[in-house]
Amino acid sequence: MKNILFFILLIIATACNLEKEIDIDLPDYESRPVVECYLEPGQPFALLLSRSAAYFDTFPTLDANFLAKTLISDADVTITHNGKTYKLKNTLIINSFTGKVFNYYLLDFVPENYDANFELKITLADGRTIEATTRILPVVPIDSLVVEFEEDDTLARILTYVTDAPTQANFYRRMLHNTTLDSIPEQDFFLDDRLIKSEVVVFGTGYDYAVGDTVINTIIHIEKAYYNFLESVFNARDSNGNPFGQPNPIASNLRGTADALGIFTFLSYDRKTTIIEK
Repeated sequence: MKNILFFILLIIATACNLEKEIDIDLPDYESRPVVECYLEPGQPFALLLSRSAAYFDTFPTLDANFLAKTLISDADVTITHNGKTYKLKNTLIINSFTGKVFNYYLLDFVPENYDANFELKITLADGRTIEATTRILPVVPIDSLVVEFEEDDTLARILTYVTDAPTQANFYRRMLHNTTLDSIPEQDFFLDDRLIKSEVVVFGTGYDYAVGDTVINTIIHIEKAYYNFLESVFNARDSNGNPFGQPNPIASNLRGTADALGIFTFLSYDRKTTIIEK
């Protein structure tokens, strides 16, 4: 009897129109400046200054006006270190090696100094300011790379060994590319060394590589601010399209009157390339 009653209720439910359109009034979105600046010792100063856009905004047409709609021009951008101020020029630069775009650039090389802060100051055309501070962290070297072949198989894995200093808090970003750096990384994650129980850290792969494959290992020693930024960006990306996900704000290390998003940090890394051999 219960089964018959359930069947009747199901027929009634399916006969009803259960769809209803609901209009939601969203508040107007106020665009915010976005800064990305990753300093590398021995490399030119380069910074990207752009505008954020609302989630539901139509993506700009890829035409001659695209960059003008996306990038912020006419800002005063300086980086001060050890009493010297470096003024970045508003010029469009595309790194042919990495494919990254920058719109503020200075050919002077970033000094390798671990004892003094680097101070960023941006003054926008309307007078609002963006400021941030960072410092170079020492490179954590890759101790060794070990290639292991699965028994009776032609495929290998690669193990990357790193020594972690147990007396200090460290944060790492591990990236692994196959063939070239401009490819999508096969591994890209970050970790807090509080989760590490040993001084020796081992990063591994699956048995995915054949003889002749090129594997590029990168271990980046990152500051806590960059770790928090990466965590927030990855969480925000994962929550996109999830109707049950919570909005995830971006954790920036920027301050000032412009209420900007982004990161100003250093990339201190060791990178080794291995060609798989048996």
